[in-house]
Amino acid sequence: MPESKKIASISISGEITLNLHSLNNEGGEGNQIITRQVTIVDKKGQTHTANAISGDMFKHIHVQHLINLSKEHNINLCSNCQVANPNRLSSGEDLGQYFTGNDDYHDKEVVDALIKKCVVDDTHGVLVTKIGGKNKNVPRKSTVEFGWTVGIPGKNNTETYLHTKLVADSAGVRGEGSNEGQNIFHRPANHGVYAFVCSIDAYRIGFNDISRTYPLDDVARTKRYRALVQSLLSSFLNPHGAMTSTQKPHITDFKGVVAISTKLTPAPTISALNEDYVTEIQTIKTNLNKIEDNAIEVKEFEGLGKLSEILTELIDREPYKI
Repeated sequence: MPESKKIASISISGEITLNLHSLNNEGGEGNQIITRQVTIVDKKGQTHTANAISGDMFKHIHVQHLINLSKEHNINLCSNCQVANPNRLSSGEDLGQYFTGNDDYHDKEVVDALIKKCVVDDTHGVLVTKIGGKNKNVPRKSTVEFGWTVGIPGKNNTETYLHTKLVADSAGVRGEGSNEGQNIFHRPANHGVYAFVCSIDAYRIGFNDISRTYPLDDVARTKRYRALVQSLLSSFLNPHGAMTSTQKPHITDFKGVVAISTKLTPAPTISALNEDYVTEIQTIKTNLNKIEDNAIEVKEFEGLGKLSEILTELIDREPYKI
């Protein structure tokens, strides 16, 4: 495959319109569920309070899709990730078996082992704190990064509605200290246009940052890369977040840009909180390509249909190798 088709990094900067969702909440006060909100500063220096969905939530959504795809395509998963245990390899049972009878190993060997054992630990990162009965502190930085998905000022809001549980025969049924009786509480329903940013450093898939080598072969790295990109598309098509059993988000639009780097120059990302973000990214692309010939591609999209077309085309490429 030509070198121009290699992917070193991908970023998405866009505006996603979500209606009637409650993907991320702060918790509850009394019988009121509280929407998660953050404070941001616009380019004029003015502060705004806006609804937000944490990067942790989208990372969780992406991991769930990645686990399913990995099982379907026989990509390595550790025992914890097989069952979506958030501890992953940090507790070290799998690594303990890997290093049985060997106490003379270095951090770079631990990173080699976790890369080989699990696509989730390799691509989403992990902090190994124990191997067998021995305490360790070996980090693996994520290759996939999500920012806060934050409401654009003036384009987001929250409403609440009354929720009651249907009890067929509530007479004499008490709700004290248990989930019984006719519980009454208020749920949020959020709507707005949200700024979304994420990136994938494809060149780091299977890359040991300590030894600066790839313990995986090219075939295994390409399978993981394709699963990452497909899982990203699935995260937009079917987001799993808080309260989605009864408040599945109405996604009515998603527009923005996908920036692609074929070399180690990073794919540029500018938040849609800046209304000129598309122009800014296009200008950055032009300037970077003067430094590194044809290093950056920028593909604009209007709607999930066009985004799916772009990501489908990227799936057929291969991850860059240092």
